[in-house]
Amino acid sequence: MQVTDIGNKEEGKIWHRKPAPGNGILVTVMRSAQQAKTVRFLHVAFDTTGDCFLAGDHHGNIYVFDISRNRFRLVQKTGLACTALAFNLRRTTEFLVALADYSIKCFDKDTKQLVSWMRGHEGAVSSISVHSSGRYAITTSSDTAQLWDLDTFERKRKLNIKQSVGIQRVFFLPLSNTILSCFSDDSIFAWESETLSCKYQLPVPEGPRICYKAFAVTRDGKTLAAGGRSNLFHLWCLDNKQLIRVVQMPVKVRTIRQLQFLPDSFDAGASQTLGVLSQDGVMRFINIHTCKLLFHIGSHDDAITTATVSPNGRHVVAIMDNGSINVYSVQSLTQKINRPPPPQVAVVSGGEVDGGSSNLKVKVGSEVIQRPAKTSGRRTQSNVFGSMTDDKENELPAGLNKKRLVGLLKAFGEYPAKYRMFVWRTLLRLPENHAAYSSLTDKGLHLAYLSLHEKYPIKSYKLQRGLQRVLSSLAHWAAIFGETEYLPLVAFPFVKLFENNPLICFEVVATVIVNWCQHWFEYFPNPPLNILSMVENVTAHHDKELLQHLVDCGITSQLYVWPLLETLFSEVLTREEWLRLFDNVFSNHPSFLLIVCVAYITCCRAPLLLCSQKQDFEYFFHHRNNLDVGAMIKEAYRLMSSTPADIHPRAMLSDFTPLTKGQYPVFNHYPESIVEYQSREREKIRQQEMEYLKERQTLSDLRTDFVRRKAEEEAYYAQQELLQQAEDQRRHILSQEEEKLTQQRTKLTAMKREMKVKELQLLDASRRRFLKHQQDLRASQIERLEQEISRKIDLREHETAAAVEDVEIRQMEMEAQRKQLEQELLKEQERVGQEVQQEVEMRMRKADKEEESYRELVVNADANLRALEESMAEACQLGIESDWEREVAQCLERVDAEQERKTHRLAGLHRETLEQQDRLVNTLREMEGRKWDEVMSARAQLQEPHPSLSSADTGHRQMRIRSPCSTRGLLHKQSAIPAAAATTDGNVVTIDNPRQEGTNMVCLNNHSPSESTSTNFSLDRGRAQLDSKERELMRDVRELRQKLAARAREGSSFASQSPVSQ
Repeated sequence: MQVTDIGNKEEGKIWHRKPAPGNGILVTVMRSAQQAKTVRFLHVAFDTTGDCFLAGDHHGNIYVFDISRNRFRLVQKTGLACTALAFNLRRTTEFLVALADYSIKCFDKDTKQLVSWMRGHEGAVSSISVHSSGRYAITTSSDTAQLWDLDTFERKRKLNIKQSVGIQRVFFLPLSNTILSCFSDDSIFAWESETLSCKYQLPVPEGPRICYKAFAVTRDGKTLAAGGRSNLFHLWCLDNKQLIRVVQMPVKVRTIRQLQFLPDSFDAGASQTLGVLSQDGVMRFINIHTCKLLFHIGSHDDAITTATVSPNGRHVVAIMDNGSINVYSVQSLTQKINRPPPPQVAVVSGGEVDGGSSNLKVKVGSEVIQRPAKTSGRRTQSNVFGSMTDDKENELPAGLNKKRLVGLLKAFGEYPAKYRMFVWRTLLRLPENHAAYSSLTDKGLHLAYLSLHEKYPIKSYKLQRGLQRVLSSLAHWAAIFGETEYLPLVAFPFVKLFENNPLICFEVVATVIVNWCQHWFEYFPNPPLNILSMVENVTAHHDKELLQHLVDCGITSQLYVWPLLETLFSEVLTREEWLRLFDNVFSNHPSFLLIVCVAYITCCRAPLLLCSQKQDFEYFFHHRNNLDVGAMIKEAYRLMSSTPADIHPRAMLSDFTPLTKGQYPVFNHYPESIVEYQSREREKIRQQEMEYLKERQTLSDLRTDFVRRKAEEEAYYAQQELLQQAEDQRRHILSQEEEKLTQQRTKLTAMKREMKVKELQLLDASRRRFLKHQQDLRASQIERLEQEISRKIDLREHETAAAVEDVEIRQMEMEAQRKQLEQELLKEQERVGQEVQQEVEMRMRKADKEEESYRELVVNADANLRALEESMAEACQLGIESDWEREVAQCLERVDAEQERKTHRLAGLHRETLEQQDRLVNTLREMEGRKWDEVMSARAQLQEPHPSLSSADTGHRQMRIRSPCSTRGLLHKQSAIPAAAATTDGNVVTIDNPRQEGTNMVCLNNHSPSESTSTNFSLDRGRAQLDSKERELMRDVRELRQKLAARAREGSSFASQSPVSQ
């Protein structure tokens, strides 16, 4: 039977190894508080599945135990003792708890939250019944019963009764809507749960009153069992409302406390097994049809207070008289029903009860109750395989026999590796005290082993933690183990071997220390000199030569025995060799370990005799050597049997003693004063170290604080710098924003200015449109004037062309006259001949050149006229735009001034030309006169008789030479030259035009027949009219320009005045 002490744990395992119920008990659950006090469990309740149950203790703690998952968990701390539990609600995670303050609370086991709080009772709630649907619940107290709706947690009905009649119990019938109410006067009523109308009442049996206290109903709701203050209980058939059977319990049963039907998977809800709990604490399970006792649980020494059967019929949970919980396996309990037990109960009457209860005569025989023997408490009860012998030392748990195991060991040399751990646990008879070990581990790591990893560094963290845990548990068990330096060497091989089972590891090490380390601690802190002396005596008896060699080399037993014992041979043997050795150690007397030390020394006799240095011996006993373990074990058995009794270690060491069950034995085989002194010294050193560490920590804290303050100061300055930078940046940003705002304002002002300008432009455009309209009117007028001017210019051009044609006609006439005169002159000057003709041709060429120059003058005059016309057109064009009228007027004035200057200059040049022409004409006249005189004198000389030819030739030559002098030096001008007349010796010559002068001028003399005849050529006919017209036209143009300039001045003055007025 496993015992689990949950203590103050909030969750954990229910059992630590798979239960093997020998008497039907799976596990016993208890809860111990401080000062070894046990907290009593009060009530239990199963859920609908039957795998979990609630348990409430006296302190108000509610636990959930999951049997299928082997877990328990604390789900609520109410602070008050519970009086009833219910765990079969529709919401499977919720449960109801009735507390000592008469209230009912609903909690959620997963979230641990309070769902609802129901009040209404004025007394303690004794039972809670939940409808099969899980929607309704009935709570019963001694004075009232109340119906609750579990969806809204509201009270629907309340049952009030007379004070003289108390309520025993009110509950729902399974698989129906019927409520049964049982009262203290043994009356039983059935009610409809919906309407709360009374359906029927069971008749009260005649005869002595039973005073019903306990009730049970089968799962199909057809059979009711009721019992009370009697050893009788009634079976009612609820279908026909009749009492079908009265069953009498044994004489020792005086009161029935509780009734529970045991469900079966194949009975269709009509349970046949009924559990009856009586006042003696024994719950008997009987068959209600055969009235046979099937099995029972509990006893007088281990009485049951209350019990609950799971809905699936697999487990029974009983609260014992000592406050613990026993979980029974129904399957294990029913397997013991192999032989028919004697009749335990008698059926007095099973017939109808029409004749009344007086016909029911109870005849009860003696009761024989076979109870299981009470366990001793040191080991669990188990079946023993093999024959029982009188030698109790060879009896081992689990049906093993030590003699047989030793025989197998001697035959094979070792135990099978598969079963070695099991054999060791059996040989050592480990108690597996889970609660005691848990109390040791709950104390945490011992101070002596907090820095174990510094002295014994282990690569595996799990192995190191396991070693620390086992050593700490040993130190908490006995104070000396916290001071023993070689304890880690003793425990390490077992910790490595039982790495996954710390409880077994601890108990194995503790068993080894108690049995195989006897008298080791008597000389603490020195090695066990008595044990070493035993080994030395045995060595001296069996090999004096080897011992003498060791003595001669100065090697004591502390160098060649103690290294083997303090490490349990783990340094000198491999794993397999060590396991094989301890198979034999655990199977023999504790003195076998010391004999093995002698066997090891004697088996290594040859290499030891060769050693002479102390370092060689130290190395030899701390390292592995080439040794046959089998031969060593055989040698150990030989020495074990051949060593005399007076020096045999068996006489000094006690027999094997296993650890006690429940609590571990007290270990005090050591000098307590020394241990306490060392403990005090160690504590003093530890305190000094703590003070040093505190001072060091304080210094470190100060340094850390200084560094922190420095870092904070630096961080502060850095932060201030960052803040300054951020402030500067913000100021820069603000300045940028102000600049942007200023720019925006400037843009806004510019936009306003542009808008104003646009408005002014619009106004100006309107004014310009008006002015343009006026200008268009004036332009039209100017255009009409320009048309008039153009018409007048065309008319003048026509007149000029007509005048030119007239001049050409005149020239043609003059040419004709000239030709006629020349012909006449040629006729007259036949004598002159070719000389005169050449002279004339020469003069003709000169005249042509002069005519071309005159034509160029005419062309220039036309070009000037066209320039004037173009300037007038430009003036007209400029007059269209009023803005430029003033400049046009000024330009016109400048042009007029320039034209006037040019006119004055031309007039001056004309006068100069005229003067030069006059002078030239005069000069020519003088020259012509002189030449003409010479010609005339020469002609006179020619007319003489003989020298006439020579004189004629001379005169002809002079004429040919001088006659051109009359036209030499003539200049051609732009304007017309007035006529100039010159008379020489009665001859008159008239020059009308320079062009005609250059082309048609001929020196005429009076060699014609009539010398008094004067010929006048007039070339200026119509020239005066053209000049007068030109002057008139220029006058009109000047007047027009003046008018345009005046209008331009008026327009500009009006434009400058209009903005001011606006």
